Amino acid sequence: MEKKKFIKNDNGFTCVHCGKEVTPLGYTSRNHCPYCLWSLHVDNNPGDRAAECGSALEPVFAEPDPKRGFIITHKCTGCGEIKRNKAAKDDNLELIIKMTVNKNL
Repeated sequence: MEKKKFIKNDNGFTCVHCGKEVTPLGYTSRNHCPYCLWSLHVDNNPGDRAAECGSALEPVFAEPDPKRGFIITHKCTGCGEIKRNKAAKDDNLELIIKMTVNKNL
């Protein structure tokens, strides 16, 4: 099994879903909007920006992880690929908690 390669790529962006300006995270790569939790399918491996799809990644559910906080699962609106990302410290916790009961893929 090939190990995923992480490339730090912590840039700000304008959210494709809610339109808010998102600042860099500072301690690791920012991979989703902290306000609405949507993302873009731009990585094959975290931070590489090598995915050809480029479609929006919809947050479909979140689950608590005892060591890593919350894990957000996204589903690509273009190709249907499932991606899992660790929640950031400044993510919308109220929305994450609401998503812990929504497990509809």
